[in-house]
Amino acid sequence: MKQDKILVPVDGSESAERSFDKAVKIAMTENAHVDVLNVIDTRQFLGEMQDTLITGDTVYQMTQDAEKYLKSLKTWAHDNLGFDDLDYHIRYGSPKAIISYDFIKDHHNNLIIMGATGLNAVERMLMGSVTEYVNQHALADVLIVRTDVDNKPLK
Repeated sequence: MKQDKILVPVDGSESAERSFDKAVKIAMTENAHVDVLNVIDTRQFLGEMQDTLITGDTVYQMTQDAEKYLKSLKTWAHDNLGFDDLDYHIRYGSPKAIISYDFIKDHHNNLIIMGATGLNAVERMLMGSVTEYVNQHALADVLIVRTDVDNKPLK
């Protein structure tokens, strides 16, 4: 089965950036489209800030930061690999559900490429990693990236 629509969830971690690099290289050889996704986990902030309301300004700033990061990945893919068949997306909510089900249903991705670990060590300890959940429940095949073949950072 041809893997022609690749989803790459990213969270700013080194592991996510390795998976992004690998996804773009696979997409280039397979003539595939890449969707890069950043999920802003609003539930996490509610737990940390129980007595504080998240304002529209806070959500706006988180969105701006995510968009800046995603644009930098798109620019990196173009400048370093000449790859342009890439769209980036921002969603809000549970990363586990959005990556495993919601985004796949909306965009019909048939492969998810993601890093073995992300930024959120606390969630990993308490609830299990997003990667582990996606690997067990996703509506698409999952490739978990553990290594960096070129051993060089994206930035």
